[in-house]
Amino acid sequence: MVSPGGYLLCATPRTGSTLLCSLLSSTGVLGRPESYFREPDEATWARRLGVPVVDGRVRDFGAFVHAVRAAATTDNGVFGVRIMWGSLGRIAERLRPPSRRSDLAVLEEALGPLALVFLRRDDIVEQAVSWCRAEQSGFWQQGDSVVRPPQQDIAALKGFVNVIREHNGAWQSWFDRHGVQPEQVTYEQLVRDPRATVEAIAARLQVVVPATWRAVTPHQRQADSTSATWAAALRAALTDESE
Repeated sequence: MVSPGGYLLCATPRTGSTLLCSLLSSTGVLGRPESYFREPDEATWARRLGVPVVDGRVRDFGAFVHAVRAAATTDNGVFGVRIMWGSLGRIAERLRPPSRRSDLAVLEEALGPLALVFLRRDDIVEQAVSWCRAEQSGFWQQGDSVVRPPQQDIAALKGFVNVIREHNGAWQSWFDRHGVQPEQVTYEQLVRDPRATVEAIAARLQVVVPATWRAVTPHQRQADSTSATWAAALRAALTDESE
């Protein structure tokens, strides 16, 4: 069996994936995971990596994947990339040859043997609140500007809860269909013990995190009193709905 030389960080929004990507990159031995294949950002990444873009679209997707693999690989040969559920199917289809092979086989042909890391959040109410606020305000992480003040909307929050459940279920079905057991990581574990979380992923890849590495990142928790108020209201609404 060939040992994985890289990994897919499989996630849904607002699970701490930006924090985790930052920590993994900072080790210097666990690739440089980013959302290279997120459709709205794909052309920007392509230009940055020197891949031609025509009419806002990457025409030679194979060349783009090759450039991403080089950019996302650290000197020890480990590759990392973050993929949300909404991006997976489109990537596989653009890579798929005429033979109808599985998504994972197609991805591994392009990216090499892969380990899978499944990042989720135990508290999907807090995840829904975070996602809804980010969508409304345009503020996703440090450096972004607030486009408009967010407004509590219980119907919208319930919608995000449903999407999170659907995407988590879709990821799990995908793992089951391909017969793989991903490394399971939760947002709560990551926040509680970032070093242990990173070391568990490293162990899956048979990589040792440098003893001198420190789990330091510029990304900070964004939840505040407004988030707590929204979460309490959403929990009450979901409880009433189930009764």
